[in-house]
Amino acid sequence: MDLRIREHADVLVDWSARVEPGDDVVVSVAEGAHELAVAVAEKLGERGANVVTTYASDEVSRAYLRAHDGDFETADHELALYENADSVLFLGGGRNTFATADVPGETRQAASRANEAVREARLDTDWVSTVHPTRSLAQQAGMSVEQYREFVYDAVLRDWEALAEEMAKMKEVLDEGSEVRLRKGDGTDLSMSIEGRTAVNSAASVAYDSHNLPSGEVFTAPYDPEGEVFFDVPMTLSGTRVRNVHLTFEGGEVVDYAAETGEDALGDILDTDEGARRLGELGIGMNRGIDRFTDNILFDEKMGDTVHLAVGRAYDSCLPEDEDGNSSAVHADMITDVSEDSRLEVDGDVVQRDGTFRWEDGFEE
Repeated sequence: MDLRIREHADVLVDWSARVEPGDDVVVSVAEGAHELAVAVAEKLGERGANVVTTYASDEVSRAYLRAHDGDFETADHELALYENADSVLFLGGGRNTFATADVPGETRQAASRANEAVREARLDTDWVSTVHPTRSLAQQAGMSVEQYREFVYDAVLRDWEALAEEMAKMKEVLDEGSEVRLRKGDGTDLSMSIEGRTAVNSAASVAYDSHNLPSGEVFTAPYDPEGEVFFDVPMTLSGTRVRNVHLTFEGGEVVDYAAETGEDALGDILDTDEGARRLGELGIGMNRGIDRFTDNILFDEKMGDTVHLAVGRAYDSCLPEDEDGNSSAVHADMITDVSEDSRLEVDGDVVQRDGTFRWEDGFEE
């Protein structure tokens, strides 16, 4: 076994999930993630955790969803599993990243709505998502397998404490701010409120309210967006490649949308429920160790020189205890490149221009 796989497992269990002896842990293993699962299981065994392993396959999901009549019910047995779990570790890495592309949109929507209670129970645990570098993910990223492995481990095996200190500067700006405005030369001009919200320093650990490995973003839960935004980074949504998305917000919700490709898939997401047309997240990528787009949101949304917005569910970690944020059965991230001809402002002050933060060398007033 590549020693980096064991290092990956160490970071996941120790730094990210902070698993303690006696914790009840669910490990969800995707197709192709077997080696990482073995290393994680060994680490959890040494820790004295209690482990249940589940099999996550897009091809299995496709077969089930296409055969179903669409009248889905909450899976109470699955709900019970997550309600009794302390941690859930998602080990991604399938055989075909587009395996569910031919599942009808209305079927996806119905399944997602029925699964909302299960999803909420999972999110109430110390959950962490990561990926094992598989051939299908390398192909999706346009890299050789060896090149993709180097990319993944460069992103995962890094000094997370140092990055957390850097990102704390952005968290402080957002925590003290009331309004964010994003402007770009492509016509993007979007304002949104962040008053009363708490930003998350997403440093790849549940200790920071962060649940992705790798991570490297600062995110919050905006509301009342007004204006237009253009997402120029290609992405895969619901098994469909989507390019050049344009959203128009009025009265806090999407009133118009377009996409060069994948517009139907985008529409299916926005029509899932009432909350699917409202914003759930504003994220600012700060991980400069991720240096290229790979069509994998786990990496792409963390990349330096990017900003992403998600329609749908807001994360509770960004909200006051007595306040409910945007509720939805979906959370769909879309990314815009801010490396050129862009400004990110908080309360009228430019925080980032053309990808450079105001505390970095090269920032121009």
